[in-house]
Amino acid sequence: MSYPAPIILAMTGASGACYGLRLLETLVKDGRQVYFLISKAAQAVFAMETELDIPSRPQEAQAYLTEFYKAKSDQIIVYGREQWSSPVASGSHKAEHMIVCPCTTGTLSAIAHGASNNLMQRAADVMIKEQRKLMLVVREMPFSAIHLENMLKLAQLGVTIMPANPGFYQNPQSISDLVDFVVARILDHIGVEHTLLPRWGLEP
Repeated sequence: MSYPAPIILAMTGASGACYGLRLLETLVKDGRQVYFLISKAAQAVFAMETELDIPSRPQEAQAYLTEFYKAKSDQIIVYGREQWSSPVASGSHKAEHMIVCPCTTGTLSAIAHGASNNLMQRAADVMIKEQRKLMLVVREMPFSAIHLENMLKLAQLGVTIMPANPGFYQNPQSISDLVDFVVARILDHIGVEHTLLPRWGLEP
């Protein structure tokens, strides 16, 4: 099947796995192909915050997520943390957007300093050097001066810093409403249409 340009979704060990998983679910429903990267710490957070038990092996994780989200067989592609032969390790890939959701401040720091110690960091480095859209959904509080300096450095390079701060003006009735608020803003920034959140001024 032919898809639009793939979207890279990376999940780290910050609290807030629900944001990344809801984003993955929404992208799959929209018919997007997702290159999925997950840190070891993120898998530990899944066990604490969700009922998912995602296998550690990339192929097994891919099969698990494909079945769980009822995706097409080639719609979710999971790459290993040191799978340097994967497309996202090179600027020749076609992905125009990468979202790290949620993003730890450790990953923020590694990206800000061009560490590229694993595939996730390398993929982010590629997005910056190719001047493509990189978004970091940072989930931490409070921010230290180090965190803020790293955010400023990346923002000056064109990276979108989007802390997972849901709004309340839509009168949310559930945790899912709060999650959807953040996911809707992410989708807006990568040009994916959605109905997760009424737009300001267009709904009573």
